[in-house]
Amino acid sequence: MRRGPIRQAGRVWTRARRAWRRSLQLRVVSITLVLSALVVGIFGFVVASSITTGLLDAKVRSASKQVDQGVAYAASQLKGVTQPGDPALLNTVPTVVAALGNSEQGGGQVQVVMRASDSSLDPLATQAQSLARPKAGAYDVVSSPRLADLRREVGRGKVTRQWVTADVDGKGERRYLAFGTPVNSSGEGGQLELYYLFPLDNEVATVDLVRTTLFATGVALVGLLAMVAALVTRMVVRPVRVAARTAQRLSAGLLDQRMEVHGEDDLARLAASFNQMAANLQRQIVRLEEMSRLQRRFTSDVSHELRTPLTTVRMAADLIFASREDYEPAVARSAELLQAELDRFEGLLTDLLEISRFDAGFAMLDAEPTDLVPVVQRVVDGLASVAERAGCTVELDVPTVPVIVEIDPRRIERVLRNLVGNAVEHSEGRPVRVTLGADESAVAVTVRDHGVGLRPGEEKLVFNRFWRADPSRARQTGGSGLGLSISLEDARLHGGWLEAWGAPGQGAQFRLTLPIRAGDRLVSSPLNLVPADAPLTEPAGPDGMRTAPDGPPQPSPALTTGLAGDDGTPAAPRGAAAEDRGDR
Repeated sequence: MRRGPIRQAGRVWTRARRAWRRSLQLRVVSITLVLSALVVGIFGFVVASSITTGLLDAKVRSASKQVDQGVAYAASQLKGVTQPGDPALLNTVPTVVAALGNSEQGGGQVQVVMRASDSSLDPLATQAQSLARPKAGAYDVVSSPRLADLRREVGRGKVTRQWVTADVDGKGERRYLAFGTPVNSSGEGGQLELYYLFPLDNEVATVDLVRTTLFATGVALVGLLAMVAALVTRMVVRPVRVAARTAQRLSAGLLDQRMEVHGEDDLARLAASFNQMAANLQRQIVRLEEMSRLQRRFTSDVSHELRTPLTTVRMAADLIFASREDYEPAVARSAELLQAELDRFEGLLTDLLEISRFDAGFAMLDAEPTDLVPVVQRVVDGLASVAERAGCTVELDVPTVPVIVEIDPRRIERVLRNLVGNAVEHSEGRPVRVTLGADESAVAVTVRDHGVGLRPGEEKLVFNRFWRADPSRARQTGGSGLGLSISLEDARLHGGWLEAWGAPGQGAQFRLTLPIRAGDRLVSSPLNLVPADAPLTEPAGPDGMRTAPDGPPQPSPALTTGLAGDDGTPAAPRGAAAEDRGDR
């Protein structure tokens, strides 16, 4: 029952935090609102306190003067009283009280009470009480415990005052200023006590009006300041937002986007500088695109143009190679070397043409349901002689049931041939293991060798064109240096991943992951990228993956390359030359 409001409050808090982080205008207006409310509140409190203090001080001065006059009048009227039981005392006191209580102050009648400080004058108290009650309950208020401290000070012969809230006239509690002072007659009638209750209705009304006015004025002022801050920040933030949107369009490829320039102020100079930067970027990007296009065209044209002389040289070399036994040993050896180098050269031209098709975007996927088990077995059998010459064995671990997947068999076979051949070349005589695994949505092939391995960071470079792990080694083995680059593009064309792991002295492992159905998006791989017999250098999931906070697991960037992009295809890391990779 309680989770609904709590969840709703959590969503509101999340949206508020997101708006606070993303909106500069909201932060500026909110901070301005809080600070202005604080300043106005402090100012209003100080002003209201000063006005209240001034009004009360004026009231105290006026009341003090009236009390002094009342005491003088009462003393003059009681001057002839000499005995406590004198009938003149009981007649004079009510007359004095009535005379002193006739004045009007603060919107109400001033209440006057006279009582005796000596208990022997009880008749005086009774008479004074009977005089006060027809008009108000002032005598009860003066005699109540709330004014005990005031009576105590007056009994000591002091003139004192006290603020009190009381119901004197039966119309509800009101604020009063209570004054008490002793009154001495010239005879032996004993000491009398004179009390005043001054109503504070006007002062309370004035203070309430001041506070209401200050509050309303403060709210209006804070609201006005918030509006001013919103308008001012909008003038500043709006060009920044326009610049952000323009920058987003530029990053999306709309290179002709520009900001409008108005005036000559700082924002106008910012817009002009932004437009100049965008124009320079557009020129540079267009120039680089043109250079890239020319480079791709040059590569493609050269590859095609070399086909014709290569065919002629191939025909002549085949003729010489077929007749090499008729020549001297040195010439026969030269014929063999010529044949091998022509094979390498022809393979390089083929790879260059394939790369040019990928660069031009002409590569097409001819996917069909295919059993991947015989494809893997055919690749391993085809490289058996190469493995035998390298002094290593290739171990195959495939399921006993068919693994049907929608692929282009020619391209996937080329990828596997490159991976297995590369592993055999770098195995240093140790076994190479090829493993095939599948689940409901993906199929994966791992190729594990135990050779020299890869140093940290090289797993991000191994797919670069013409890259080698050891540049000092002469290229006497291996292919054109474009095999893994083409393999990466083939995997990407299938919407798959091609990833690498390696450690110095621990060998390397490559993993090819493909979706079961062409066009599906990969979220995980059925095989681990990091082999079980290799030490982990950093935490990874059970399949060498790390799990994203709000989505499917993604490959760990420190262990893999060729990750899937937003459209489900792997995004190759940017290398030294392009988004492609080469042999180790």
